Amino acid sequence: MKVSVSTKRPILSPCGLKDIEYQVDTYVGCEHYCYYCYALPQAETDWSEEILIHKDIVDQLSLELDKIPPQTIYMGYHTDPYQPCEAEYRQTRKVLELFLKKGFSASILTKSDLVVRDIDILKEMNDAAVSVSVAFNDNKTRRLFEANTMDTEKRIEALHKLKESGVRTGALLCPIIPYITDAIQLIDMLETYAGVVWIYGLSINDRSCQNWLNIQRILNSQSPNLIEQIEPVIFSKDHSYWAELRESLEMLKKNRKLNLNIHI
Repeated sequence: MKVSVSTKRPILSPCGLKDIEYQVDTYVGCEHYCYYCYALPQAETDWSEEILIHKDIVDQLSLELDKIPPQTIYMGYHTDPYQPCEAEYRQTRKVLELFLKKGFSASILTKSDLVVRDIDILKEMNDAAVSVSVAFNDNKTRRLFEANTMDTEKRIEALHKLKESGVRTGALLCPIIPYITDAIQLIDMLETYAGVVWIYGLSINDRSCQNWLNIQRILNSQSPNLIEQIEPVIFSKDHSYWAELRESLEMLKKNRKLNLNIHI
């Protein structure tokens, strides 16, 4: 993986999530290169070959943080803060150390267990939170859609360690790919370790986008008939598949008294 320095740009940026005003992406691009990723259409480089880092991330971000009061900053909106190169470049850890020094906290989303390396910082923050993103019930299927990520079981074990250390935990069940993702089974795996689970279906707006072209290629290579089932569901929010799944999830939420945020 080639790691280059990005053009200078704001590191702290507005966040579209509820109750969180700002976000930080410690990398520009993501070497996880999940083929369905919603950020692919805006990719500046070929993420299979090159990602970018911010020059002097601590000094620049420190100046930007000085303009806002201490608060929780989201990490993981466009890129994974714990993608493989973080083990060497430690951009995310540097940012967390800066947050702690200045009285900020972090809400993190990742597909990696590297996050447990930073438990020492996270447990010192005021109400830090870490969520893992999962979408596949077996790793053979996972490797088709997100070959550069780690096993689902390792992510869940990371949640276990974070919860034991006192860090607030959650999970993002996303994307639910129709007829591939078994959402109920994944919730069974997650509920012990995740205080909250957010659930989203695969979201693609344009059939010409790179993420949809990637999925078409994968499905055609595995089961051409499956794409005939999946495509109409993905491009129709009103499809009966979503209605039936939503009903099942609402029932599960009620019967088990789970903290599920269902957005399908």
